[in-house]
Amino acid sequence: MNSYFKDIYEKYHNDLFRFLYYLVKNREVAEDLIQEVYIRVLRSYDKFEGKSSVKTWLFSIARNVSIDYFRKQQSLKDKIFNQTDWNRLEINDDYPLPEEIAIQNEEVQILYKCLDACTLDQRTVIIARFIQDLSIAETAKFLGWSESKVKTTQHRALKVLRKKMDKYKEKED
Repeated sequence: MNSYFKDIYEKYHNDLFRFLYYLVKNREVAEDLIQEVYIRVLRSYDKFEGKSSVKTWLFSIARNVSIDYFRKQQSLKDKIFNQTDWNRLEINDDYPLPEEIAIQNEEVQILYKCLDACTLDQRTVIIARFIQDLSIAETAKFLGWSESKVKTTQHRALKVLRKKMDKYKEKED
């Protein structure tokens, strides 16, 4: 098992980390989530039946980990929101600005900012298809969707991104 896990780690770690990082937009959180992915891989690797590629299996685990994270965050946000006196509180944003993140290309920076306009499913498809270079079939497998649903979601996401990017560019000009 050690060599199997080592092979998986060496071959897919960067792709998995990048996938999670683009979803959560926070390095520390992505590092925590990748740890959870590896824990789940270790717990369930003997159950892997080989019906899909290892890469697809790993990305589906990473997606599920990210969904669990977003659910916890929403629950936490709801609790904090209900217990906070908003009239007396000053709100600071501690997350780094996209400009602070090491992305060189201006178009990619704009795309990165505009990803927030997409739903989680749309973001997942865009990241999988265009950042992780997964095929439509691989994306469908790791999401547990049909290929037509991936194509439809991708089409809608691109439409949202184009619209948001056009607005962003108009603002810049």
